Amino acid sequence: MWLKLPWLLFKTRRKKEEEDSRMEQVVHENLNFTEEILSATSYSRQLAEQMTLAKAYVVIAKEHNNLHLSWELSSKIRSCQLLLSNAAMRGQAITLEEAEPIISSLSSLIYKAQDAHYDIATTIVTMKSHIQALEERANAATVQSTVFGQLVAEAFPKSLHCLIVKLSADWLRRPSLKDLANEQRNSPRLVDNNLYHFCIFSDNVLATSAVVNSTISNADHPKQIVFHIVTNGVSYGAMQAWFLSNDFKGSTVEVQNIEEFSWLNASYAPIIKQLLDVDSRAYYFGENQDLKVESKLRNPKYISLLNHLRFYIPEIYPQLEKIVFLDDDVVVQKDLTPLFSLDLHGNVNGAVETCLESFHRYYKYLNFSNPVISSKFDPQACGWAFGMNVLDLIAWRKANVTARYHHWQEQNADRTLWKLGTLPAGLLAFYGLTEPLDRRWHVLGLGYDLNIDNRLIESAAVVHFNGNMKPWLKLAIGRYKPLWERYINLSHPYLQDCVTS
Repeated sequence: MWLKLPWLLFKTRRKKEEEDSRMEQVVHENLNFTEEILSATSYSRQLAEQMTLAKAYVVIAKEHNNLHLSWELSSKIRSCQLLLSNAAMRGQAITLEEAEPIISSLSSLIYKAQDAHYDIATTIVTMKSHIQALEERANAATVQSTVFGQLVAEAFPKSLHCLIVKLSADWLRRPSLKDLANEQRNSPRLVDNNLYHFCIFSDNVLATSAVVNSTISNADHPKQIVFHIVTNGVSYGAMQAWFLSNDFKGSTVEVQNIEEFSWLNASYAPIIKQLLDVDSRAYYFGENQDLKVESKLRNPKYISLLNHLRFYIPEIYPQLEKIVFLDDDVVVQKDLTPLFSLDLHGNVNGAVETCLESFHRYYKYLNFSNPVISSKFDPQACGWAFGMNVLDLIAWRKANVTARYHHWQEQNADRTLWKLGTLPAGLLAFYGLTEPLDRRWHVLGLGYDLNIDNRLIESAAVVHFNGNMKPWLKLAIGRYKPLWERYINLSHPYLQDCVTS
């Protein structure tokens, strides 16, 4: 019996080792390496911290021309990186046997670096200069990234250009389309205030089509809807051909060419004066190379005449009493006709306010250091969104909002009151004349914010792809793109041909 005892003890020990091995395997399989490297007691954490310190001394050693020490440190850093990488790949914690040689070697080299008079003061001064240099490089990269992002956002996709070419060719070779357009131009529906009128100002055929299609698809009575579209001379034929050739559930679609608005001239509209002004053209169209001016502030779209047409709606539609303005980068998800029965309490503009966060208050958009602004406006006044606006045109004409817009546009000829866009001009022109709407009418941010709550999107009547990541671009946010694509007829022959080509 005594002879059997060592054997039994050996078997017991072996069984325990096997169980420990199995337990260790389970632990390894479930190892979270991020947690491992953050753990104060792990060898991974010790290696990572030593490696960071060693990298700093590599820089300092090179600056002091101690290339041998720099090479030794770099070699150990590579060994450390390799060990950490292998541990992450196999999903197992680093053991003492693996870590001890590298930790020991790195400690010795770091001590050697400190002994070479690379003291803490020297390290701090050197690293501060490197941090400053890195910050400057990061800032330059951010500016470059902004410029490239802006270029991508402004670039017209080849497929959309192809579509415009095909549709323009249709417009030119099919006289029947022009005859039909002339008939519709005289339709009494265009001035019938018992119908629901919407307006869009855009040169993007596909985007405009998505707005129209989504609106009528979600309307309870699509035949009572009238769309008024204004585009430029380049896109006019294509826009006409598209809307005359496709069915929109019996709704009426009018397309106008901005170049036919003879009343919109330099003697009437300050924006046209600015378009003709040499300094303004230099500022917006790239001749001004002042790098202190943020690139997006020089974006020509902010001085685009189509973009400023929203301030001339009563002039464009003199017989209408109420209209809903829609940007071309929105998607409608619910029936919008109840907007026409909302009580605006005598106000001109019904809009969703955007000041749940402090950013969207007047002082963020306007220069309150200028007494012209600070003497007339409250810096804490709540901003609101352009993109889905209910406009009472009777109240507009009574308040002469267009004249207010002209006044402020002229005051800002030197761009000292605000820098970009139509929103600041709108905040001034509609000041005291805006009725807040329930925020579910208009949810913004789908062109830049990746983290909008799904419940907010689902409850929204209109979702707005404001920002650079438009749904028709490759840089669109994938999570939101289907909201837009469902209203695009991707089976249309022209779209299929253009995407293929």
